[in-house]
Amino acid sequence: MEDNKPWALVSEVGKLGYIEEVMDILKQHFHIICHKDFLQNSLVHGPKIQAILMWENLPAAEPSLLRLLPSLKVLANGGVGIDHLDLPYITSLGVKVTNTPGVVSDATADMAMGLLLASARRIVEGHQIVAEPNIAYIAQNLMGVEVTGSTLGIIGMGHIGCKIAQRGKGFDMKILYHNRNRRSVADEQAVGASYRENMDDLLKESDFVMLAVNLTPETTGLISHRELSLMKPTATLVNISRGLVVDQDALVKALRSGTIRAAALDVTHPEPLPRDHPLRGLPNVLITPHVGTNTYATTRKMVQKMADNALAVLNGQSIPNEVKPN
Repeated sequence: MEDNKPWALVSEVGKLGYIEEVMDILKQHFHIICHKDFLQNSLVHGPKIQAILMWENLPAAEPSLLRLLPSLKVLANGGVGIDHLDLPYITSLGVKVTNTPGVVSDATADMAMGLLLASARRIVEGHQIVAEPNIAYIAQNLMGVEVTGSTLGIIGMGHIGCKIAQRGKGFDMKILYHNRNRRSVADEQAVGASYRENMDDLLKESDFVMLAVNLTPETTGLISHRELSLMKPTATLVNISRGLVVDQDALVKALRSGTIRAAALDVTHPEPLPRDHPLRGLPNVLITPHVGTNTYATTRKMVQKMADNALAVLNGQSIPNEVKPN
């Protein structure tokens, strides 16, 4: 049975690759070879590889790599976003592409609300004050903004957006949303959400603007100078989608000028930001290193879904989460 397992290429284990705690899932179903080892003898290993199990966008699906994999059948991506993949090119090679929707939604929505709360209540600043070794007293002027009863505007009401709305409802927030397609009445009623067909209206009304869209040509630069100028000066922008959805130069200007109150970002472009990037030095910005799905439970679910998707392709079965070019 061991010899019948297909071969799969991964980036690495540890550091920028898979955590050790999920490798049992992959090793149960595949012979695993890391990219570094593969490159040392690609002529021997290349014909054996039937699957790429991509984690954190690695190994990069460049033509130079794909040309070395004549038996490749599937590229199983860990995560929902596939903006880093050239779908038309990859599928033209007869390779199926899959992703892992659904299982990432709760952890990402938790992170979204965590960023919102941490920014609103200045939690990181509070920790920094208490951690200061020479602190003699705690000043009482570290004032935040109220979350309960405020207005949350969600741009992108897919599965993750709906999960964020559920959490916002728990804080008695007024939920607005903008989406390409309006959700059903039942979906809206479940979270008490009101649709805004015009995104400008949502921007004007919201205390917190939450970005939860996929990165596409249409959403690249979705939030720039004009959109930020429509927001309340007391509003906070929260981004858990992709860094390129926001014009970061415009965001820096808006934060410096007081056009908006604050920003909380789990994503930037690039990642990480250069050390001298102005966003890193602003006191009203909270940045985390794209860790929306980083829990042990969600990571194991993602890896299991990757394995299930890849095996479905290799066994000629119905593919649960195939992604096709538009």
